[in-house]
Amino acid sequence: PDPRFPFLGVHFTRLLDGRREAGPNAVLAWAREGYHKTTINPAELTETLTYPGFWRLARRYWQAGLQEMVRSHSKARFVAALQRLVPIITTDEMEPGGAGVRAQALDADGRLVDDFVLLTSDRSVHVLNAPSPAATSSLAIADHILDSAMSTGLL
Repeated sequence: PDPRFPFLGVHFTRLLDGRREAGPNAVLAWAREGYHKTTINPAELTETLTYPGFWRLARRYWQAGLQEMVRSHSKARFVAALQRLVPIITTDEMEPGGAGVRAQALDADGRLVDDFVLLTSDRSVHVLNAPSPAATSSLAIADHILDSAMSTGLL
């Protein structure tokens, strides 16, 4: 993984049934629920492309972003990245798998937000930018949300 980004990078995951999956790094989806490379939501894509923070991020990391996009569309490049971890992997062993969507908060300066963001209103607390560890630390997060709700007078 590239330590500049809060993503796994190319990786292997052992599933509960013992099978293994190889996962790519993260790439920009063309829709918020874009589970397929061909899923495009013009309104959401326009919102992304008109957000100043996106262009600030893109200006800094366009080469890394382009490399990830190419690797996500090229089996040969994806396997070459996997071979840095497990050299005996070959392209004929790979078959397409599922996709995941990770919502990643980006601030107006183009920095990836790497922690939870809590927004409170008069009647609610909203948890934004809950990355993968949210499931494993859900009880601690719940305590934090409860403390926030109590300190703002929601409870």
